[in-house]
Amino acid sequence: MSSQDIPEESLPSTQGAAHQGAVVSGEDPFADPGLPPHEHRIQDIDERAAKRSERVVAFLFTLSMLATVGFIVAYLAIPVDKNIYVFPIGHISALNFSLGLSLGVALFCIGAGAVHWARTLMSDVEVADERHPIEASPEVKAKVLADFADGARESALGRRKLIRNTMFGALAMFPLSGVFLLGGLGPKPGTKLRKTKWSAGKMLINQNTMQPLRPEDVQVGSLTFAMPEGMSEEDHDFQQEIAKAALMIVRLRPENIKDKRELDWSVDGIVAFSKICTHVGCPISLYEQQTHHVLCPCHQSTFDLSDGGRVIFGPAGHPLPQLQIKVNDKGYLEAMGDFPEPVGPAFWERG
Repeated sequence: MSSQDIPEESLPSTQGAAHQGAVVSGEDPFADPGLPPHEHRIQDIDERAAKRSERVVAFLFTLSMLATVGFIVAYLAIPVDKNIYVFPIGHISALNFSLGLSLGVALFCIGAGAVHWARTLMSDVEVADERHPIEASPEVKAKVLADFADGARESALGRRKLIRNTMFGALAMFPLSGVFLLGGLGPKPGTKLRKTKWSAGKMLINQNTMQPLRPEDVQVGSLTFAMPEGMSEEDHDFQQEIAKAALMIVRLRPENIKDKRELDWSVDGIVAFSKICTHVGCPISLYEQQTHHVLCPCHQSTFDLSDGGRVIFGPAGHPLPQLQIKVNDKGYLEAMGDFPEPVGPAFWERG
């Protein structure tokens, strides 16, 4: 019988024969080949090359420091509204472009300097260690500490003073970028949190009809929303200002008003309170005419409009500010000044 007549699966494979031969000879076909021979870098054998690498790393760290200084200068010197043309992006904010570029360079140079330092000057000798239990023995702990000391010594941090000093300088200056970014939270509010658009002589404008309010327009038990005279929804700062100046107008029977100052500041039982909840600033819109209570829909803070806007339930911290009003010579309701205290939620310097 020729070999062509023998089924293919019956023929012995050369791989199987090789494996059998290896087993017979006692050799492990999957033995660990070990680490390849270590090849020294040019910096390991030539001190001049090592000095060049040291200067490169120091240059990168120094460039990072300069970029951080550039970040601070750009933040202080470039106007917020200045635009520049950058191809192919187009017109963008000069301040944002400068801050992003300088911050990116500062970060990149720190990273590139650390990488170049590790690749050219730190020890690159391969070390293999056997797996060990998770809980290290005293001998292993001692070995780890010794390896750490060897790594610190081989990094040449103490000997390469130029690298050490410039690295510390770059790392120390870079956080200054974050400190200056705190200024980007916005300018100091000054008196903006304490003042609204209300002032003496400004008429109360019905927000639904956009007409000045007369006392006869406000019925007992009704709730009307008003804003100061002179404001318009077309104003660029309308939303910002109405968030402080929004007003609730309610007419109570004078005998139902418990607070004497509230009664003195009212007109025939018509009282005006801030619409802004003193908890987190939600607009109040729910009124219960039988109890004279208003309810904030966000967190259910409840205020008594017959008792100086006092908080009777919920997380709000202080009463609703009241606006003193009167009737002018033309028969319209007008403010006698601004709110006597800041409207809305409490803040650190509210007092």
